[in-house]
This record gives sequence, structure tokens and C-alpha cells, in this order.
Amino acid sequence: MSADAAETWSQHPDLEDVDTVELATVPGLGGLYARGVAGAARSAASRRTTVDPAGLPATHLVVREVRADADRLTAYQHLVGEPGTDVLPAGFVHVMAFPVATALMVREDFPLPLLGMVHLANRVEQRRPILLGEELDVVVHAERLVPHRAGVSVDLVVDVTVGPEVVWHGVSTYLAGGARIAGAERPEREPKPEWTPPTPTGQWRLSPHDARLYAAVSGDRNPIHSSRLGARMFGFPRTIAHGMHTAARGLADVGALRGGAFTWAVRFASPVLLPGSVQTAITRDERGFTVEGWSARSGKRNLTVRVEPRS
Repeated sequence: MSADAAETWSQHPDLEDVDTVELATVPGLGGLYARGVAGAARSAASRRTTVDPAGLPATHLVVREVRADADRLTAYQHLVGEPGTDVLPAGFVHVMAFPVATALMVREDFPLPLLGMVHLANRVEQRRPILLGEELDVVVHAERLVPHRAGVSVDLVVDVTVGPEVVWHGVSTYLAGGARIAGAERPEREPKPEWTPPTPTGQWRLSPHDARLYAAVSGDRNPIHSSRLGARMFGFPRTIAHGMHTAARGLADVGALRGGAFTWAVRFASPVLLPGSVQTAITRDERGFTVEGWSARSGKRNLTVRVEPRS
């Protein structure tokens, strides 16, 4: 998403000219994952690995008048290291909206199976502080179905509004491994630039218990985070940390210096195996902050978090 595009995120999305489906409430992730399992089974049975390049649904899912739960907010703040205030952390807003995005991905007209989807990157535009007690509308749609060297990637776009004002805009990029877009060639693997871990300034120690705590506060009980068997089914030797848990830790490490309005972007390089220790380093430049996280054991980079305050 370009900086110019970011400047236009000030008004409520125009939903008059698009197909909208209003949900009565934010759906539970447990039922959505069950539907995702069923959808993955149908995809496997039909060998549906090739998708139409114009196959994304035009539907926007909408849930209105969503309020944050105070106890859940407190648990989230404590877990990721955010201060205990009435301001909703940007990652907590993602947690509130994530089930609506998942509801779009388990629809029968969504071309990619939810199960096994890998979270590649996330970008959030926090326009202003969002306070506990504010009524939020959540609007979700999908775009940018594009070939990836390992499959097909797609963006799930979320706008969170208060009245007509977009206060939070997020783009989550996911990869469906092994899928193909009809008529499109997969891009070649680009050579990875050499990377040497910097001098660490901190460390996160993460355990399976931390994953269970994040699952409880987020509702995201994907088996790759909670079950060794479930993780192995998708190629991981052990359970892995939730990506947005580590991304939120990186944002919290920047702290109050980010201000009340900022952009927050994360690119995931490799999963954090649990239990595990992540070495971290924060650097600052004229535009903002970069938080690097890498395995204390292997030196392999796990994620890069970028935070830039907005005036």
C-alpha cells in the first residue's frame, strides 16, 4: 500500500456500489475453523488447486456497533506488554476484526482453502487512538489474488470505522501454498540478501503456555499453535507462536514513542518454534523504528516490524 493511498483513509468506505453482507455479530472462530476444515476437505476431494484470476468474491462483510470487552482488553495488554489504559492497542483491533475476515475466507465462493493458509505480512494504519467504549463498524473485503513462488497470495482488507471516519485500516497478506492461478506463471524465487543479526537489545521467551494464552484472548485456536500433531500436519516440527502475537510484542517494544497515530507493518520470515527465545533489536531513523526478531538458537530471522509515527 502506497503512502499516497494511506492519505485517503479518512472516510467511511463507500458501500453503496458493492455487494455487502451484514452479520448480526462478530462470529466465533471455533465454528469458522470447523467450516474451514470442511472447505479444505472439499478442495482436496475436487483437487481444486487452480483458481480463476478473477475468482475473488466482490462481497464486503460488515459487522456494526462492535465494542471491546474490558477484561479481554486487559488480558491482551498484559500478555503483549502494552500499558493498561483505555486505548485499544492496534493489535487488539486486529484481534477484534479477525473473525470477520475469517468469515469471508470460509465462504463457499472464496477460492482458497482456509486450512494451511500462511500469514506472510501485515500492514496497519492507525489514524487516531481508539478508546474502550467506542462503537466500531468492521468492514472486510478481499483483493489482490496474485501468483507467489510457493502458491497464491491474497490480501484481506479491514476498515474499522467510528461513524463516517476510518480510524484503523489493515491489510493482511496470506499464502495458499501449492495453489495456482489459471494462466499465470509463478514468479521465480528471488535471491535473499545476506542478513547478519544485529547486536540484541532485548529478548522474548515464548512457551506453549504463551500460545495458549494468546489463543484464549484472541480466539485463534488454530491447531498449528496449540497442538504438536496439528503443527506437524502442516510441516512444523513443534507448535509455533501466533504471528500477530510476536508482531504485537514488537509494537509494544516501541512503546509511547510511536504516538497516537502511526503505521505498523510486519513481515514474517520464519515461524517461532515453541518453546523458543527470540532475540530482538530496535533501531531508530528519521522516519521511525525497526524491530528485528531472530532465533536465539539458530540466528535465523523470524520477523521485521516497522513502526512510523504520523503527524
